[in-house]
Amino acid sequence: MLGLLLLLLLLFLSPPFSLPLNQEGLYLLRAKRGLSDPTQSLASWNDRDDTPCHWFGVSCDPSTRLVDSVDLPSSQLAGPFPSFLCRLPSLSRLALFNNSINSSLPADVSACQNLRHLNLSQNFLVGPIPDRLPGIPTLRELDLSGNNFSGEIPASFGESRSLESLLLYDNLLDGEIPSFLFNISTLRELLLAYNPFSPSRIPSELGNLTSLENLWLTGCNLVGEIPPALSRLSKLKNLDLSMNRLSGAIPSSITQLKSIIQVELYNNSLSGELPKKMSNLTTLRRFDASMNQLTGTIPEELCELPLESLNLFDNRLEGTLPASIARSPNLYELKLFNNKLTGELPSRLGENSPLQRIDVSYNGFSGEIPGNLCGKGVLEDLILICNSFSGKIPASLGKCRSLSRVRLKHNKLSGNVPEQFWGLPRVYLLDLDGNKLSGPISSKISGAYNLSTLLISKNQFSGPIPDEFGSLGNLVEFIGSDNMLTGQIPASLINLSQLGRLDLSANELSGDIPEGIKAWKKLNELNLANNKLSGEIPNEIGSLTVLNYLDLSGNSLSGEIPIELQDLKLNLLNLSNNRLSGNLPPLYANENYKNSFVGNPGLCGDLPDLCPRVGSKDLKYIWLLRTIFILAAIVFLVGIVGFLWKYQTFKKNKKGITISKWRSFHKLSFSELDIVQCLNEDNVIGSGASGKVYKVGLGNGEEVAVKKLWRGGIKKDDQQRSAEPEKDEFEAEVETLGKIRHKNIVRLWCCYSSGDCKLLVYEYMPNGSLGDLLHGSKGGMLDWPMRYKITLDAAEGLSYLHHDCVPPIVHRDVKSNNILLDGEFGAKVADFGVAKVVGGINKDAESMSVIAGSCGYIAPEYGYTLRVNEKSDIYSFGVVILELVTGRLPVDPEFGEKHLVKWVLTTLDQKGLENVIDPKLDVVHMEEIGRILNIGLLCTNSLPINRPSMRRVVKMLQEASSDNTKSSRKDGKLSPYYYYEESSDQGSTV
Repeated sequence: MLGLLLLLLLLFLSPPFSLPLNQEGLYLLRAKRGLSDPTQSLASWNDRDDTPCHWFGVSCDPSTRLVDSVDLPSSQLAGPFPSFLCRLPSLSRLALFNNSINSSLPADVSACQNLRHLNLSQNFLVGPIPDRLPGIPTLRELDLSGNNFSGEIPASFGESRSLESLLLYDNLLDGEIPSFLFNISTLRELLLAYNPFSPSRIPSELGNLTSLENLWLTGCNLVGEIPPALSRLSKLKNLDLSMNRLSGAIPSSITQLKSIIQVELYNNSLSGELPKKMSNLTTLRRFDASMNQLTGTIPEELCELPLESLNLFDNRLEGTLPASIARSPNLYELKLFNNKLTGELPSRLGENSPLQRIDVSYNGFSGEIPGNLCGKGVLEDLILICNSFSGKIPASLGKCRSLSRVRLKHNKLSGNVPEQFWGLPRVYLLDLDGNKLSGPISSKISGAYNLSTLLISKNQFSGPIPDEFGSLGNLVEFIGSDNMLTGQIPASLINLSQLGRLDLSANELSGDIPEGIKAWKKLNELNLANNKLSGEIPNEIGSLTVLNYLDLSGNSLSGEIPIELQDLKLNLLNLSNNRLSGNLPPLYANENYKNSFVGNPGLCGDLPDLCPRVGSKDLKYIWLLRTIFILAAIVFLVGIVGFLWKYQTFKKNKKGITISKWRSFHKLSFSELDIVQCLNEDNVIGSGASGKVYKVGLGNGEEVAVKKLWRGGIKKDDQQRSAEPEKDEFEAEVETLGKIRHKNIVRLWCCYSSGDCKLLVYEYMPNGSLGDLLHGSKGGMLDWPMRYKITLDAAEGLSYLHHDCVPPIVHRDVKSNNILLDGEFGAKVADFGVAKVVGGINKDAESMSVIAGSCGYIAPEYGYTLRVNEKSDIYSFGVVILELVTGRLPVDPEFGEKHLVKWVLTTLDQKGLENVIDPKLDVVHMEEIGRILNIGLLCTNSLPINRPSMRRVVKMLQEASSDNTKSSRKDGKLSPYYYYEESSDQGSTV
């Protein structure tokens, strides 16, 4: 009896019997062994369980307890497709979205015979799509988008009778779009956008897809006309045929799409008039036929639809805007810019609709601006650039406190600006250039505390500049030239610490230049020319380290020129036609600067024609001095010639430098000899793909950087740009940098060319490159405010290349190592060895013979299209933003086969913002860092069309730093997208 009790006690205390892992679990473990799992997402997959139904990403049918779903999105899994998953007999859903599944997709994927949903999008799969994949009889949804599949779409897809969703966009598929796809009558979604298909027509079989709701064929190289069979798609909600080469008229059959919500036809070659009876499209909310060749007028019935967005810009529309557009109760956005529309805007426009944005720029509109545009009090953007609007600015707009951007330049507006209009609290851009506006600038401008840019030049404004200007702490740009402003420059302007550009030229301003302007630390341009200013030039100007343009000509300034002006690195200096006297600062006492000082009778120096003529008593003495000087100069020149001959002979024997060509792009205070003598190994500060860089100290105390290109071109062991010939490297740098003048582009002082080598002489940047500083031992020096400043500086430099250079320039190698930092950590874009001039922003891209750029920075589409446009630069700049936020390299072994962009997206999704940002950064800036990170993610969007322009990036960066910017965080995680609004003023000259 006692033994029985002991036996029962032992059984009670012993651990419960555990069943072995079932066969499905073993299949899953075999699949796990074939994958790299750096984040341990599959840590719960183990053989200690009897069933995998509780493992991460695995779910089972509640009745049969068999695995029916494996869902592992954004888990950083890497390796070939795990074929063992197809041995799960009841698997109906397999989703491996946004991982690093690579290699080709094996043919045995068709063994997943019960799959209904297969999602392998956003991976690195290559090769052809398996022919047997469409043979899975139960397959309903197939998503292979965002991979590198190539070849033609398999003909076996035409045999599918159950497929409802086919997503193949953003791959490398070629051949023509096959007509058999349009025989899959069960399809609800067909998304083939952004594949390099051969030119092909839209098949007439399109009408067979009677269940289709979403058709996305953007960028598919479509040609010919849109087929009339479109009318049979009665369930279609989204039609996107943009960015192709479609021609002919928009078919009238489009008006029979009873369920349509959005129609995208922009950037084609469509012609003719808009179809009639568009009032049939009662569900239509967005219609975009911009950038085509449409003619005729806008049908009135189109304006009666409850549209959310109507875009018809960059066409050839002619005629007036019908008054019926004013009756649309749901109209909140009206964009008709870049057309040939004429007549007046409807007087009741905005009266009955919540109009938020109106842009009718670059048309022939005339008459007065309607007074009801802000009738509902929500108008934000009022853009009327380059029309013939006349009359006064409506007083009602002065009460429109929702306005944030106003651009009325180049019209015929006249009269006084309403007082309240000057002080609108949310306006950050007020552009009234090129009108006939008159009267004073109201003191109520103090209420415009968000004002960043004020452009009022070429008008008839009069009276003094109000003292209240000093309260505009966000003002960056104030252009008030060519008016009739009087009085003194207010002393309160010195409070504008953000001021970057001040142009008050061609007015009637008087008095002294105010003291205390050393507070303008960010001032890049100061133009006070052609006024009535008096007094002395403040020596404080010499402390404005980023000043590039200084024009004080045509005034009555007196006294000596401050010696401190030598501390500036000016692209333009003009002090002519004043009353200056004394000696010139030594740096400017040479012939190159003569025109900067003419018209100052009391100015003395070594330059001819600047000093008064001497009397006859001293004439003999001066001739004697001149004779001595000439003889000494001859002796000196003979010595120099002899020295040069010996020096060149010595260098030729050593196979060294023999300078035969010298070309300068700025006024120089040094010669080629100053450079040549310092090119020794002790002065090397860097070495890269294209050559060595030397630091050269000149006799006058200045320092320059000299790049000596490798003989014969790029180093043979460098794979980055091995196909670029050496003459292209040198000539691209010279031709690009030689004509650029911008504070955020590194200056090319001059270049030297010989048979043996080529030299490029730049301004010296004492803090080196951003990449070296950010990823080196001194990375802790870069706090967040400094990183933000560097980001904005570099963005402004790239924006100048894309939007302000004619023709535009694409850098093609934007990276942190090509962003250099000056002594104040101001950023400048450098290294233009592979830069290309293109025909125009947003025009057809220029095809290149090789890939240029650096690993981790190259835009995904660039690797297979070899098409150059500004969008590739924007992607690379987005990577730089992510570097600055995360402190990580663009390619890191920790990422596995991913790169920085994918790592950021995955980490954000799984762990949140805190695990993305550089731990060296102060968390007090978390919100602002999050907003900047959003901009970086927007710039690195895989689809080029979704990336903003650099001009828009600059604006978003400026807005992201303000305290009242709304956070883009949602539910504790950061959204990877940042809303932006394109408009007609992008690409136009400000």
